[in-house]
Amino acid sequence: MTAAAAGDAGDKITAGGAILARLKAVGVDYIFANSGTDFPPIIEGLAEAAAKQIPLPKAVVIPHENAAMGMAYGYYLATGRAQAVMAHTNVGLANCAIGAINAATEHIPMLLFSGRTPVTEKGRLGARTVPIGWGQEMRDQTAMIRETVKWDYELKFPEQAVEIIDRAYAIATSTPRGPVYLSLPREVLCEPCPSKELERPGTIASATSAPRAADIEVAALMLRNAKRPLIISQRGAGSEKGFEALSKLTLDWGIPVCQYWAVQLGVPTDHPMAVGVDPARWLAEADLVLVLDCLAPWSPDIHPLADGCKVVHIGQDPLYSRFPVRNFPCHLALVGDTAEVIISLADAAEAHLAETTRDRDRRREAVKTAAMKRRDEALRQAAAGDSERMTKAFVSLCLSKAIDGKNATVLSELGAPLEPLTLREHGSWYQEPHSGGLGWSFPTGLGMKLAAPEKLIIATMGDGSYMFSNPVACHQIAEAMEIPLLVLVLNNTEWGAVRQSVLGVYPNGYAAKSNDMPLVSLAPSPDFTKVASASRAWTAKVERGDELLPVLERAIEHVTKEKTQALVEIRII
Repeated sequence: MTAAAAGDAGDKITAGGAILARLKAVGVDYIFANSGTDFPPIIEGLAEAAAKQIPLPKAVVIPHENAAMGMAYGYYLATGRAQAVMAHTNVGLANCAIGAINAATEHIPMLLFSGRTPVTEKGRLGARTVPIGWGQEMRDQTAMIRETVKWDYELKFPEQAVEIIDRAYAIATSTPRGPVYLSLPREVLCEPCPSKELERPGTIASATSAPRAADIEVAALMLRNAKRPLIISQRGAGSEKGFEALSKLTLDWGIPVCQYWAVQLGVPTDHPMAVGVDPARWLAEADLVLVLDCLAPWSPDIHPLADGCKVVHIGQDPLYSRFPVRNFPCHLALVGDTAEVIISLADAAEAHLAETTRDRDRRREAVKTAAMKRRDEALRQAAAGDSERMTKAFVSLCLSKAIDGKNATVLSELGAPLEPLTLREHGSWYQEPHSGGLGWSFPTGLGMKLAAPEKLIIATMGDGSYMFSNPVACHQIAEAMEIPLLVLVLNNTEWGAVRQSVLGVYPNGYAAKSNDMPLVSLAPSPDFTKVASASRAWTAKVERGDELLPVLERAIEHVTKEKTQALVEIRII
């Protein structure tokens, strides 16, 4: 019996089943779930909808909520489609909090659900039956994540199920995109609601922002008049078309592109206008800066702007209104999807190409020379990292050689740095979110590989980040779901980012002079290959630079041909 036939017959379905079915109708492919005692109506709803032949997203068991959030994040990066995460009451939602912070910071839409401990103690289907029904009750469960989500609600009545999912999905996928949250009380999920509307198209459209045509023209005129423009790209160019448009725009106009703390790749790393990751030299002399979707395009404490420099911010939320303190100059804000704004700006600026030929040609040659010199130096330094203990830059250089010519994406969470890599495609690079919620790379890689099985996905991370990822859970997921992800753990047995932060603030302090800096050591290090081997992963450990490239090539061959997961632990300084 189809859903339509069931509806015609006056059939009903539990609210739990209706929510699940409606997720499929609005475009959700997967529900990444970690179930609990609040899940009986969800589990019953899955079985009921399947028995009634109502289409459902694929619901999969994810044994830790941080992994579920990361997989939804990665699936969106690969597909552009928001997915759902379901967690167990307040304790499960607490484990989702880091992932929600990451998603909010990076404008990753997802639908987050958690159960709500039953309100009633007796006399109603779904009432409390075990002591945790009392122990998990909170006055304001949503308070744990309210600051990170765009919208939240608690389902009050079963007949709300269809419309509330439509609204949640539309808000999550409207610009600026981000996570939304719906609390699901068990008693409400147990109640019946009509099933006749479950498969109809979504009733609420997403809202997409775009800049005014007049503002695009103003930006084009600013570009025409600039003598020393600079582009800072942090979250990429938005799409493959945006990537191509940005690459052409920068070359046509001779504009240096700095990928400062890049979260996504904006132009190829060997692009003639790609001047690396340090904006200091270019900011000091720029008279126009185009900021492409940057939370923090530079550090005001160490990167002063030239007098009179104009700044244009571009992105879904160019002022990043979620963050209380962010006071970068902004003379013009262009609100919209980065790719669409870049394309519109390039089209508007084209009218001024002929009148600026001399300036553009001279600038282009100067930037090209500087970019080539910088890249040669970066590669030279990376190659010199082949010592008794390898550097991260050397690992990146070897990884670049290993993936040359392959359809690959590299994720780096304090893992392989960007500069020594040769990457030329949109979507070939992602770095950890600037919110710093650790444990991101591994589960995000799982989600990406699930969505794009034909692509080589490599998750690189430091040893601390690997431990934060709940690796036992992630390796179990990789084996259970047959996801052939390659994981590289760059192990220096310490919190390297913390050490660098201390040295940055107190370069000549007591901690810098200490042979044993407090609160950074992670020694003795576990044998991470044994953690992976527990889930039948292919593993290797590398301690010498001359061993690395052959091992990486064997690991890539394994995940490509054998199609099971692999982990390589790499000892670095």
